[in-house]
Amino acid sequence: MSESPSSSDKTPSFEMTWGSSTSSGYCSDEGSDSEFEQYFTARTSFFPKRKPNVSANISANVKKDEQVEKGKQEWTTADIQQKVKEYNSKINSNLFMNMNKDGSYTGFIKVQFKLARPVSVPSSKKRGNDAGGRGASGVKRRTSFYLPKDASKHLHISSRTSAREVIEALLKKFTVVDNPGKFALFERSERHEQVYVRKLSDSERPLRLRLTAGPNEKVLSFVIKENETGEVNWHAFSMPELKNFLRILQREEEEHVKQIVQRYALARTKMQEALAGSTPG
Repeated sequence: MSESPSSSDKTPSFEMTWGSSTSSGYCSDEGSDSEFEQYFTARTSFFPKRKPNVSANISANVKKDEQVEKGKQEWTTADIQQKVKEYNSKINSNLFMNMNKDGSYTGFIKVQFKLARPVSVPSSKKRGNDAGGRGASGVKRRTSFYLPKDASKHLHISSRTSAREVIEALLKKFTVVDNPGKFALFERSERHEQVYVRKLSDSERPLRLRLTAGPNEKVLSFVIKENETGEVNWHAFSMPELKNFLRILQREEEEHVKQIVQRYALARTKMQEALAGSTPG
């Protein structure tokens, strides 16, 4: 684990927790594009499989409840000291919160990744590349892949760190070159056997929410997801990304056609066998 930064540090320190799953699959190699990208995906379909209907238990737009209102209340230095003391008394790890002389405080938040689309990073391919990540032809190289669903990361941040800065820090740590505007930070909570999800505004302070809720992950946890605004904004993707999506769709369509042809061929064979074995009259 990295050392805890002071309150004046702008870049949070990180501790990463990975799952054991890996990504491999489709690959695009378009040298004529303005960007050369490789795409690796563990998915067999561009469209995610439907999950059981849990809309009754999950709400993406929960009304501001008591917890959110508490998070907006003004705290004195004495209030913060008391809350930090109570918080630290409830945890069973070394992920403590610490007070600073200026009244701010630092601590850890855990962020889970729930991304449905691939992310892009600079290509690790060294052959023919210069230090700037460009090939012999002078085009930029990038690799896109799906992050494991169970990936998570602990961030050491300040009470002044905004949700937007958390997103940017996560992308920087993973060297993700996608626009931060594609992503959003959500808080997830469980109350009365119901699961609630709320999108944080860019200016909200995740560590303050963590301190208000306490260390229990069921009471409050953080999730980074795509910034869904309704329909997919295809203009936010690069040309190689769009071409890769088309390739995935084409392969998926070909597979469906193949399955249908095989099904009808099998049915035709069975009917022909039935006709050959039957006696007239």
